[in-house]
Amino acid sequence: MPTLYVVATPIGNLRDLTLRALDVLRDADVVAAEDTRVTQHLLDHYGIAKPLIAAHEHNEHAAAERISGLLREGRSVALVSDAGTPGISDPGAHIVAAVRAAGMRIVPVPGANAAAAALSVCGCDARRFLFYGFLPAQAGARRHALETLKALPFALVFHEAPHRIVSMLSDMRAVFGDARRIVIARELTKLFETVHQTTLAAAAAWIDADANRRRGEFVLIVEGAADTEDGADDEVERALALLLDELPMSRAVKLAAALTGARRNHVYQLALAMQDAR
Repeated sequence: MPTLYVVATPIGNLRDLTLRALDVLRDADVVAAEDTRVTQHLLDHYGIAKPLIAAHEHNEHAAAERISGLLREGRSVALVSDAGTPGISDPGAHIVAAVRAAGMRIVPVPGANAAAAALSVCGCDARRFLFYGFLPAQAGARRHALETLKALPFALVFHEAPHRIVSMLSDMRAVFGDARRIVIARELTKLFETVHQTTLAAAAAWIDADANRRRGEFVLIVEGAADTEDGADDEVERALALLLDELPMSRAVKLAAALTGARRNHVYQLALAMQDAR
C-alpha cells in the first residue's frame, strides 16, 4: 500500500538511526528531505541510493501536493527532517495534514528526539512537561511568552540557537526568578555533548565562563512553578537559612519540609539555589 512514512533521523550520532528506519529508507520509492544535502550524507553513510525531493518550510505546500501525487501513483515516500522527528520544531506537519486529508496512509517511524533525550538525563521531575520549542526571537515577544508560562507547574522544554542563548537565559531569569533550576543540554549525542544543571541565577555565568559553551544547538529544561504560595517560600527559606548553618543539606531539607509543610523536592530545590547564592 502506498504510504507516507514519517521517519526520525539522528540528531548527531549517525548510529542513532533505528533498524526499522533503515528498512523504510531502503524500501521507500522517494525520500522527502528538509535539506537534501544533509539527508544525502545520511543515505551515503548507509549505502542507500534513493531519489530525493526537497520538503522544507519555504516549499511545504508545494511539497505536500507533490508527495500526495506520488502516493496516488502508488509510490511510498519517507519524510525526514535534518535531525530528529519531522513536525516537531521541524517542517512536516502541513505535509502530514495534506496527505491525511487526501485519505492516504501515514505511518510514524519513531526514533531520535532532542527534547526526549534531554528529559531523560535532566534528573528533574518531568512526569509532566510542556514542550514549547523555540521562543520568539524578539526580546519583547519572548518575555511575553515566558510570562504566560511562569505559573505552570510543568517542566518547560525549549530549543534555542547559539546566538540567542545568552539573551534567552537573561529573559528567563528576569521572568522566572533566580531560584528556578535549569538544565542546559547542548550538542546532544555529538562529540562535545554537555548536560549541566544549575539555577537561572548562575546559568548565564556558566555560559560566559567558556566560549565553547555558546556553540551548538541547545535544549533547555526549566523546572515548573512550585505548588506552594509565594509567601510560603519566604517561610521555607527562613527555616532553611537557620538549618543550613547547623546541619547537612539533606537533614536541613527534611526538617524544613516537616516544619513548613512544603514538598521536600521543592525545599531541596530552594536549598540548592540558596547554596549557589552563598
